[in-house]
Amino acid sequence: MIDLCLLGCGGYQPLPYRYLTSLLVRCNGSSLLIDCGEGTQIAMKQKGLSFRQIDTICFTHYHGDHIAGLPGMLLTIGNSERMEPVTLIGPKGLEHVVRSLCVIAPELPFDLKYVEITENEQTFKAGSLQLKAFKVNHRVLCYGYSVSLNRTGRFDPERAKANNIPLRYWSVLQKGGTVESGGRILTPDMVLGPARKGLKVTYTTDTRPTRSIVENAAGSDIFICEGMYGDDSMKQKAVEKKHMLFSEAANMAAQAGVGEMWLTHYSPSLVRPEEYLNNARAIFLPTYAGKDGKSRVLNFDDEE
Repeated sequence: MIDLCLLGCGGYQPLPYRYLTSLLVRCNGSSLLIDCGEGTQIAMKQKGLSFRQIDTICFTHYHGDHIAGLPGMLLTIGNSERMEPVTLIGPKGLEHVVRSLCVIAPELPFDLKYVEITENEQTFKAGSLQLKAFKVNHRVLCYGYSVSLNRTGRFDPERAKANNIPLRYWSVLQKGGTVESGGRILTPDMVLGPARKGLKVTYTTDTRPTRSIVENAAGSDIFICEGMYGDDSMKQKAVEKKHMLFSEAANMAAQAGVGEMWLTHYSPSLVRPEEYLNNARAIFLPTYAGKDGKSRVLNFDDEE
């Protein structure tokens, strides 16, 4: 199960009714935060979400509307009595940027672990989740993220018998363990069928359309994508600022074959994004206007 909450969906500056960009992903008792703009703490408190469970914080890039909320967030995590380290993941310059911001949050009760993204595409582990960062096309170095929860195959007793696996080891191998017995190394693939479809969410903001987004969003259950401008007449400005139109996001969603798309990172001038949804839905029907607090629980397909 993956539990999503789009905490803020604004770009550039917070508004009275719209916080800045942030997404919380919860799975198996731990939480992954992507971006931390102003208002992220308030959005979490409004939803009754736990700060203590935040293990990993990722940044797409270091513009203020994506990271300015970090010092206060770290202080609040500290006040939640968390003692375990928090991992920070982001583009080059991560430690310098965070240390500069955290001059105002100098004494935290937990360590910060810095993990810089050094490649165009790079994978990480975040609790039970697989995390993949991929470079996009903004005015500064910027990354999107795909978050996946993989699912092993079903336990296959006939396969276990065919591989002469003693019954006492079946449970251990089914749960992903490895056993040494009689000079053999017994592995989970000896008792499990083919891997089943997992869960996948892709998140990208502050970019022009790129092939890397389409390739990495492919097969996502939910694609959360920048929609800075709803009106197609804003194309020139989108190109100049290296942002995106609703229709451009929809084209990528259609190419990637995602389950559905949530638009986010709206321009402050885009007061009612739902008025422009048809510009996207004409291309990709299951498009929805993201809003602060929009949530979804993704579960495995029991029929798989």
